[in-house]
Amino acid sequence: MKKKYISLITAAFISTIGAAQSINEALNFGQSDVLGTARFTAMSGAFGALGGDLSALQVNPAGSSIFLHNTAGFTFGYQHLKNNSSFAGENGAAKENEFHIPQAGAVYVFENYNSQATINKFSFGLTYDQQKNLEQNFFVRGTSNESIGSYFTNLANGIPLDLFTTRPGESLDDLYQFLGETNFNNLGVTNSELQTAYLGYETYLFDPADPNDLENTQYISNTTTNNTYHSYSHQSTGFNGKFSLNGSLALQNRFYLGLNLNAHFINYERITSYFERPDTGSRLSSIYFENNLSTVGSGFSFQIGGIAKVNEVLRLGLSYDSPTWYTISDETTQYLSTSSQEFGNATANPFIVNVFPNYKLRTPGQIKASAALIFAPSTLVSLDYGYKNYGNIKLRSRENQNFELQNKGLSNRLTSASSIRMGAEHRLKNWSLRAGARYEQSPYENKDLQDDLYGFSAGIGYNFGRIKIDFAYSYYQVNMQQNLLKTGLSNAAQLERNDSNYIMSLIFDM
Repeated sequence: MKKKYISLITAAFISTIGAAQSINEALNFGQSDVLGTARFTAMSGAFGALGGDLSALQVNPAGSSIFLHNTAGFTFGYQHLKNNSSFAGENGAAKENEFHIPQAGAVYVFENYNSQATINKFSFGLTYDQQKNLEQNFFVRGTSNESIGSYFTNLANGIPLDLFTTRPGESLDDLYQFLGETNFNNLGVTNSELQTAYLGYETYLFDPADPNDLENTQYISNTTTNNTYHSYSHQSTGFNGKFSLNGSLALQNRFYLGLNLNAHFINYERITSYFERPDTGSRLSSIYFENNLSTVGSGFSFQIGGIAKVNEVLRLGLSYDSPTWYTISDETTQYLSTSSQEFGNATANPFIVNVFPNYKLRTPGQIKASAALIFAPSTLVSLDYGYKNYGNIKLRSRENQNFELQNKGLSNRLTSASSIRMGAEHRLKNWSLRAGARYEQSPYENKDLQDDLYGFSAGIGYNFGRIKIDFAYSYYQVNMQQNLLKTGLSNAAQLERNDSNYIMSLIFDM
């Protein structure tokens, strides 16, 4: 059967922002990994005062004027993800491997050979950078004294039974569509929450306290909470990338100024599935609940930066990343089924795709300060510091939707965070040896939700003359907490994310 697309009144974020996983997704759209050329990756992205690398432009746009020649390059990556999980006393692990292209681009250099000129060089660049891999897969299971029945009952309480009751000739899909397309602001719930509660009613997760009163607003769960078995699967794919148009100037071969104009895009899909087997005494013997989310988005940002050669050894850099202004579109589908001896097998599978109104997402800007020591002709070390206030993430819409509560929740949960990147390189004739490390503070006020991130990297390269080949390895680990549902289940999954990247770049002097 072909699915029907309908437009919901309220945006998906209004329905889900209270859940920690939704805040994680907003963060994902506002964060970036250390992804780029193998040289950049091997030095943990500490290029704010160095320049001269295609991926350095994403840190400081002034870096394109450090190039001596026209340069082009592209990068291949292989990523290995491992998520260790713990839930309700049981441990698990999930692994994922994939190939990706983290970087491609070119820089064109125009020299001014007049030694008396103020502007010695102009550089123009076109680059692509994968900012963040949105892959996140994990599976948890365990036994606790809670039930998803509480989640559905909490959603239903306060909603008149009349809204869950089909009219003659009306199907489940018809009523599901009606609940999505009609304005029910007076009830204090979103369209998505109404639809979800209705699926729970159709599959006997709860009963009305007074089934003969269509104005009844109180409901009783049909599940028990003792010794309940849960399993939960989270699978997400996609990435966040950007195309950049770069321009920079070299002034008296001492000062470098640059600008990036960036076009961003998001492609993200998430599937979550939940299974529950209640203990004896429950009127239901099993519950399966699946949610699918598809998100696409586009946005714009700019970057400005400068690099100063203080002397032959010391370079300093300063750059500013503007906020990114996104337009986001979400689509969702749902499926719910239960089984029991009393009610039999019940399935609520609406062939409806919910299309939510577009909304705006503004991610925070960032300030970066950098320093590098260059000991000619063979050794350099560099240090970058970044500051970003994640509490400045904001949602808004042209559809007269009120995001005040959601923005307040983001502001209360998120905070400012600093990052430090360090890198070093040593050349032995045509060979280059590189290493780096990085640290990022948690963007959450409560570090139990996500801890600080630690990573390291290393690499090697060989210069054939006009062609360079580089290899790098990077690794980071971060611990985080993942809530399974917005309400009803207080137990959260504890996750340890381990991310390894193997990078190879080919760089050409043109």
